[in-house]
Amino acid sequence: MQFLRFSDLCARGEVRGKRVFIRADLNVPQDDDGRITEDTRIRASVPAIQMALDAGAAVMVTSHLGRPTEGEPRPEDTLAPVAQRLGELLGRPVPLITNWVDGGFSVAPGEVVLLENCRLNKGEKKNSPELAAKLGKLCDIFVHDAFGTAHRAEATTYGIAETAPIACAGPLLAAEMDAISRALENPRRPLVAIVGGSKVSTKLSILKTLAAKVDQLIVGGGIANTFLLAAGKRIGDSLAEPEMVREAQQVMDLMKERGAEVPLPVDVVVADEVSSLARANRVSVDEVGPHDRILDIGPKSAARLAEIIAHAGTIVWNGPLGVFEYDQFAGGTKMLASAIAHSDAFSIAGGGDTLAAIAKFHITDRVGYISTGGGAFLEVLEGKTLPAFEVLQRRAQG
Repeated sequence: MQFLRFSDLCARGEVRGKRVFIRADLNVPQDDDGRITEDTRIRASVPAIQMALDAGAAVMVTSHLGRPTEGEPRPEDTLAPVAQRLGELLGRPVPLITNWVDGGFSVAPGEVVLLENCRLNKGEKKNSPELAAKLGKLCDIFVHDAFGTAHRAEATTYGIAETAPIACAGPLLAAEMDAISRALENPRRPLVAIVGGSKVSTKLSILKTLAAKVDQLIVGGGIANTFLLAAGKRIGDSLAEPEMVREAQQVMDLMKERGAEVPLPVDVVVADEVSSLARANRVSVDEVGPHDRILDIGPKSAARLAEIIAHAGTIVWNGPLGVFEYDQFAGGTKMLASAIAHSDAFSIAGGGDTLAAIAKFHITDRVGYISTGGGAFLEVLEGKTLPAFEVLQRRAQG
């Protein structure tokens, strides 16, 4: 994947004295009083900002926050708390600039300002050409560093990349682009994909795309139950989509035609309810009762998957194998996480539930790359070219 890197511009001394516009992802959760409750995204944005400051640039940063109505600011839409936290992390004041689209504000080399919530600007969501033109005039260099928005063609994620004199990828976005290329474009084989979640219907495109690429496709959660139905197994009262059985069978057939497979559970963990007090029972997949709910895979199935992971060259992980939030149904996902942590394969993981599982089982430092984008990561797995990737590659080619 060919694109211009902001780090290279800085290393060549091409940033000093320039106006640098960074599109970051500062969309952090807040409580009812506007206090930030989790600042991971802000901390992740600091390297690009610090890189620009160290290179002697005049730095402008913007982001969306929440779902505001364009042109109708509300108190909860302001980036003021983000400006304060960013200032603490950078060790310098970060002024918040409102009504910034037409310029009229100043920022000197070595200084940084935060531009108010970009989704308050009329035309942002629909990538208005007029707005994009104005944004391009604000800077000498546009830096896209928000992978979580890379699947959206908006004015501050796409339009400005077309109109700015130079458009490049910040360190966070570049790392995502590198990891995705390594995992999907030219992977070390065998390539193993793990797709969990509740519904086949929401991930059908992903499953079909991966079925044409991977050597092993591991399915988990409600998705696995639908595949069990397709294989003629009884699943009791388990979460599944009977109307998607045909599609599940098509995925298995596609894998079989390529000499690959979808390894289905041979044993499962069942209960009659989903709760912390539920009693878990391990049974053969052929012994699931009419009122049982399959909430995890059993130890034999988990050991088989661990063996597959042990021989993988590349691992792509999106979604847990069971209701891992409850310890009695966490065994399958825990063993999978451990297998990935101990594998020599390059691994890339993404999606909210996946990140929660990685945190719960303390393997953060043992996953090759953890993607910061939910929707963007899923669209990449579907085989889509993200707007941010497309425009940055196009600009790099001149």
